[in-house]
Amino acid sequence: MNRVTATTLMFGISMIAAPVLSLAAEKIDIGKREYNANCAVCHGATGKGDGSYGELLKTKMPDLTLLSRNNNGVFPVARVYDVIDGRTTVKAHGPREMPVWGTDYSIKAADYYRDVDYDPDAFVRARILALIDYLNRLQAK
Repeated sequence: MNRVTATTLMFGISMIAAPVLSLAAEKIDIGKREYNANCAVCHGATGKGDGSYGELLKTKMPDLTLLSRNNNGVFPVARVYDVIDGRTTVKAHGPREMPVWGTDYSIKAADYYRDVDYDPDAFVRARILALIDYLNRLQAK
């Protein structure tokens, strides 16, 4: 195959594949999926603290769309990570009603990767960081 034909072929493939890959990227939002599966029931679908389980808890659900605003306009990535992970006790956060997602994700990783070697911490970090990315996108402007 000559260079012109190969270039034309690659261009044609990219023109076909780009919309498909773009569509796939739009549909797969791991952070949103994690939020809807694990957080929305307490924090609400929009993150405003109005989930159906919120009223059953002792602690009022925070409005997750105001995390940046309540932190001088900066999204508090490290603090949010620690709260979601939950494996390290953070005294300032008070009693822990929220599930310890770091442990939960670690257990899910063991089940998911039972037949292959894996890094459980990488699995946990990826899930939490995807969730943090989604929470960052929920922030009020």
